[in-house]
Amino acid sequence: MEDDPGIAGEICRQLEAWGFEARCAEDFRRVTEEFSACSPHLVLMDIGLPFYNGYYWCGEIRKISRVPVLFLSSASDNMNVIMAVNQGGDDFVAKPFDMGILIAKIQALLRRTYDYGTQTEMLEHDGAVLNTGDATLRYRDRVVELTKNEYRILRTLLESKGKVVSRERLMERLWETDSYVDENTLSVNVNRRRKKLDGAGLEGFITTKIGMGYLIE
Repeated sequence: MEDDPGIAGEICRQLEAWGFEARCAEDFRRVTEEFSACSPHLVLMDIGLPFYNGYYWCGEIRKISRVPVLFLSSASDNMNVIMAVNQGGDDFVAKPFDMGILIAKIQALLRRTYDYGTQTEMLEHDGAVLNTGDATLRYRDRVVELTKNEYRILRTLLESKGKVVSRERLMERLWETDSYVDENTLSVNVNRRRKKLDGAGLEGFITTKIGMGYLIE
């Protein structure tokens, strides 16, 4: 995340030349929403950003993801390096930097993070983020508790966001937990899930389509 369009554009072009897919942040007031929408494998983070600095956004990202964060900054004194690490950063490259060194750092971080682990998927809608790695739902710094069935319902609806999911499809997903689920049990689970979402400020998150199923629009 770099607020200088020239620098950001050049870094993106260089990364793409090395075979990476790169995306620049566009709205520095909604960084976590952009992050959740594109689910990157790695984040390049400047310290000096508009509205909130890179330390703040690294901390916000750490609430929902363990994705590696590599700081890029001309403020490379010991205190800033320490701050970057304490806020969850994984490495630090001082500006101005050689692109070859940056690429080597990126490749090393990606190898360490993904060669020996599994990728965590995040599903986002209206600022609410479902982390499939730890089965948690976060919204505005709050963690909404989910039962196993509630998690499966919400994940199924978010995976089909914008499309109606039939009650039969939802029951199939719940049966995967090895527990018998009938029509009444499904209704109870959906209604309980709705109340929790409403209590967290997510009113109307799940819409009922009578005779069809449920929808996250």
